[in-house]
This record gives sequence, C-alpha cells and structure tokens, in this order.
Amino acid sequence: MPTIPLSSPDITQREIDAVLEVLHGTTLSIGPRVIEFEEKLARVVGRRHAVAVSSGTTGLHCAVLAAGIKPGDEVITTPFSFVASANCILYVDAKPVFVDIDPKTLNMDVTRVPAAITPRTKAIVGVEAFGHPGGMPELEQLAQKNELILIEDCCEGFGGSVGKGPAMRQIGSFGRAGVFGFYPNKQITTGEGGMIVTDDDTFAATCRALRNQGREGMSWLAHQRLGYNYRLSEINAAMGAVQVDRLEEILENRRRVAQMYMERLMTNKFLILPTLQDDTNMSWFVFVVRLNDLFEPGDRDEIMIELRREGIGCNNYFPPIHLQPYMVEKFGFKEGMFPICEYVAARTLALPFFGGLTSSQIDTVCRTLNRILEEKLTRRKGRF
Repeated sequence: MPTIPLSSPDITQREIDAVLEVLHGTTLSIGPRVIEFEEKLARVVGRRHAVAVSSGTTGLHCAVLAAGIKPGDEVITTPFSFVASANCILYVDAKPVFVDIDPKTLNMDVTRVPAAITPRTKAIVGVEAFGHPGGMPELEQLAQKNELILIEDCCEGFGGSVGKGPAMRQIGSFGRAGVFGFYPNKQITTGEGGMIVTDDDTFAATCRALRNQGREGMSWLAHQRLGYNYRLSEINAAMGAVQVDRLEEILENRRRVAQMYMERLMTNKFLILPTLQDDTNMSWFVFVVRLNDLFEPGDRDEIMIELRREGIGCNNYFPPIHLQPYMVEKFGFKEGMFPICEYVAARTLALPFFGGLTSSQIDTVCRTLNRILEEKLTRRKGRF
C-alpha cells in the first residue's frame, strides 16, 4: 500500500454507530434506513423522488430502462468518463454516440452535440467529469429543444452546483433523472451504492420496481415486469444517511485539500490545473492535473510508476471509453476519432485526494511530483 493513498473514505464514529444499530436490529434490507437516506438526499438535491440502488452503474441501467431506450436507439454521451456512462447504453442494446469534450471543463462539448443528433437519437447521458458541472444547463436546454431525454450521470458531483442566486442549480437536478454513485472514493460513500433522483412520478415508480425484481405491489412473489436485484441494504443506507448529514463538513474538507493543491501547484511550469469557473461550485471528486506539451503521451505512465515507487498513490483518469477493447471490437472506433478526449486522457494524472490529507502530505506529493517531472525532462534533454 502506498504511504499516501490515492483516496480514503471519510468515516467517523457516527457512521460506525449507525451501522451497529442496524446490526443489532432485525431488518437488514428493505427497511426504514433506505427510506431515510432517500428522503435526506432528495432534499439536498431538490428532487421529489430518490431511489436507492446498489451502485451508480445499476442506477444508470435502471434510468435508461425507465427512459424507454430500446435496441437500435442512439444515445449521445461523452468518451471521457468511467465506462458505466456508456455501458448503461449497451445494457439495453442501444448505441452510444460519442461527442468530443470541452478542453476546459472536460465535459461533453455542447456545441458539438447538434451534429450528432439523428432520427434514431432518443436520449443524452451527460456527465459532470470530476464533479465539474460546466455546460450542464446548456445541455439540458439542447435536450429540451430537440425533445430528447436527458439523463444526468452525476456520480462524481454530489454536493456541487452551477449558477448564482435564484438561478443556482444543484448537480443532480438536470434532465429527466440524475444518478449518483457512492463508491468509497466519492464525496460521500455507502461502501457500494447509488441513487436515482427525479421529479417524474412514473419514472421513480418504474425504477423502484426495476431495483426490486420487478415488483410493483406488496406481494413478494408477484413480478409485474422483468427486474433486477439492485437493492441497497439497510447497512449501506445507514452509512449514507449519516454521510448526508455530514455533507457540508465533508465537502469543506475536500475543498480545503483542493485549495492547498491549487496554491502549491499554480506556478508549476509542467502542469495544467483544473479549470474553475465563477458560476460553478465544485464538490471535488478527485484532483486531476494534466501534463503540458513539454511531455510526450507515454511520459504520464512512466511518471505514475515513479510516484508509486515513492509511496504516492496516483492514477490515470480517464482512458478514452471508445478505445476500450470491447468498444473497438463492437463498433470499430479508432484513435483520432475524438482527438481532444484522447489528447487530454493521455496526460491526466490523479493525485492523492481525500478530506483527511494533511498539509505535510500535500507538500510531499507536490515536491515529489515536481522533482520527478524535472528529472524526466532533464534525462530527455541529455539524450539529444
């Protein structure tokens, strides 16, 4: 294990006590903790319904099913995300149509979306990469104009917002539905888990049935539709309810860490830092920097190896989805089809990021990274 891990969950005695209370009781599934978690999260986001599920991925699957997306439909999405954003489209035998990204927000470039719309287009899956909500209001307007269903993959953005004053919108409030994920590296965690949020009564009811083996009534052995076991346990929900109560504390800790990174790296001549906008409130899922043009695409992976040797956790966020082997095999995608995504993806470097990082640890990360970058370029110059 690295001396400074890439991520670490923010768990206190309150979460531990909540889980123990469930374990001392008699209900481990389909109980009051799930309802409590759903209600608390819906209030934060400002949605009428929240449906707890076993992961962000299962939430996205339920959402595309509830949206009525069928085999042969096309769904527009980004190639720069975790694979679940596109996999949920494949799960229903629809076709993902990728649109290249904005180099600042790293989200789908909304100006490129109209050219991707065809008569087969049924929906858009929009993603807030690393919790950045830039472009989401415009994407919602475009979806409405073209009568397309917008599903917001907000798995990386819980607690963030865009806009100011009365126009401010919470991440998760866009489109027909939003889907959050609560994996251990997310802003809040339930270990494994997710949440679908929507204002649509029918959509919510459909998702509740889909997560519970297709049951729509009280009878345990009556299944009105094909469904799945995508339920969230009472144990996970108990953690989640406490994490929502602690949301501002958790987000403030993550903002503090992000600010320390920004202050220490803003003059670094080798890196491009996350782009912040005046009207966006990042909730900071990860802290990802990019190598600038002094480095070649293959350098990033070598730099990660050296960081790990020094005991510093790191990763590449994200490899292009369209170049994953199964995507290439199924659709014939090739390098160069989405050049901005590919250029960015070859240079991204996720640094250790969680609310408990200390100033000393961040100093170590930044000092070590800068030394490795300096040495990398010095060795290259020495070869010429």
